[in-house]
Amino acid sequence: MKHCRAALIAAPASGQGKTTVTAALARQARARGERVRVFKTGPDFLDPMIHAQASGAPCYQLDLFMGGEAHCRDLLAQAAQEADLILVEGVMGLFDGKPSSADLARAFGLPVLAVIDGSSMAQTFGAIAHGLATFQPDLQFAGVIANRVGSERHAGMLFESMPASIPGLGWLPRDGEITLPERHLGLLPAGELDDLDQRLDLAATRLHMNMAAWAPLTLSAPTNASPPQSLAGQRIAIARDEAFCFIYPANLDCLRHLGAELHFFSPLHDDKLPDCDAIWLPGGYPELHAEHISTNHTMHQALAAHYRAGTPMLAECGGMMSLFESITTVDQHQHAGFGLLPGNSQMQSRLAALGLQGIPLPEGTLRGHSFHYSRSQTPLTPIAYGSNPNGGATAEPVYRSKRLTASYIHFYFPSNPAATAALFGS
Repeated sequence: MKHCRAALIAAPASGQGKTTVTAALARQARARGERVRVFKTGPDFLDPMIHAQASGAPCYQLDLFMGGEAHCRDLLAQAAQEADLILVEGVMGLFDGKPSSADLARAFGLPVLAVIDGSSMAQTFGAIAHGLATFQPDLQFAGVIANRVGSERHAGMLFESMPASIPGLGWLPRDGEITLPERHLGLLPAGELDDLDQRLDLAATRLHMNMAAWAPLTLSAPTNASPPQSLAGQRIAIARDEAFCFIYPANLDCLRHLGAELHFFSPLHDDKLPDCDAIWLPGGYPELHAEHISTNHTMHQALAAHYRAGTPMLAECGGMMSLFESITTVDQHQHAGFGLLPGNSQMQSRLAALGLQGIPLPEGTLRGHSFHYSRSQTPLTPIAYGSNPNGGATAEPVYRSKRLTASYIHFYFPSNPAATAALFGS
């Protein structure tokens, strides 16, 4: 058994500032000389990039649907072996979705710290805090952090409005210098923010926080169970650059635990692929680099040669978009894609699909999610459709041509390591 301080950082809704507050807490802990690990609830690639830089360690997902309770418990237990503090950023509002952030907190006994945007409020702040603390009384509600506060006097007004039973743990002032910039899929990737460290350090300095309320959490030792090494000796080439950057660390771990050798390459900048037995093109922003994709002709030829040879390939979301014959950007400019799949991907200014997905592939059922602004047209017939566990309308098609599997779905490999091995196996 290991004792480690831990908390789930939640909010009444998206946009309250959970990511900034969580990253600031991580930076404060590092400044105190503590070892800190940060997790993100639910499917997300962008917030974890911020947390990895803030904490100095990879940020993993904790998702009761994609990974399951045992997998999440092992990830927490492994982190507790090396950390003094574990922070888990929630998703959306505390009680939103099934499973919700509250479900995760309940499953592992995580105390809940609620971040509430107080920028346009006074006494109503207390009502929101009261609702979060009492709506599901079996949660451990540790207290509230006020975000985007106008002044110390404003913070005092907000905390005075709360019932005495709810601690006001801290506050962060409203400040454009610590705001994290966004675009259509969420926050900008950490690699695109040259001043990210300065923003994080400033947020940590300006966060007024009472650490006395943090209680230790007892976590059992990890099981350290590993799947059979059914990909032993298999060399997998993984696209990773500014256009293909949506990669779960747990997916890389899963491939390594299966025995695979991982080799990274850039479809934008490289003129050839590494020696490989399988290829993975994860999601990202091909639409922002469509002109570069269209002109890297040697990469077109290298990918086409592997496709014709029957190399196992997986293309997810942006990876799939790049493989169509063409990509049409939001300004209606059309660019040639890598051309392995017939059809076109068209960017649009509004959201096309969002939701968790369970996918019954011939290799076995995998879980994941989709989140995209583009729509694609192809004459290919899907081999499977995803389904949403919350009953949502999103049902992403999965296409297969030779050994190439393509979909808008971002797969979470630990949800079914055996199916993952079959996808990449020779």
